[in-house]
Amino acid sequence: MFASTMLRVRSIIRPTVGLRFMSAETKKAITEAVSSAPVVLFMKGTPEAPACGFSRATIQMLGQQGVDPAKFAAYNVLEDSDLRQGIKEYSDWPTIPQLYVDSEFVGGCDIIMSMAQSGELSEVLEKANALVPEEEEKQ
Repeated sequence: MFASTMLRVRSIIRPTVGLRFMSAETKKAITEAVSSAPVVLFMKGTPEAPACGFSRATIQMLGQQGVDPAKFAAYNVLEDSDLRQGIKEYSDWPTIPQLYVDSEFVGGCDIIMSMAQSGELSEVLEKANALVPEEEEKQ
């Protein structure tokens, strides 16, 4: 019991190698970006030219779900190293892409794919009113 408690305490107080603290300016910019649209994706590349397979898969899944382009924003983390590192710290999630819906972190590619398969992603997007209205889809 004592040994496991000590291990937990040591892991809590031991500094993490490579830990960076983002600047207030970067944090403010990320907070503004996260709230810039109902659906926000931080990705490698752009929606038109994803720079990695995970970003491509996530963009394709959002398209299949019917996300309204007017309610979507994407940020290319390859254009800004502070953004690339800062978004990982901001979400406490180590990988990119990262999806936010209504300013809430949803997850990375694996989580998005799992949520899409279960139907949960469409529910989250519908609740955020982020999908193309059905009458527009039919035209």
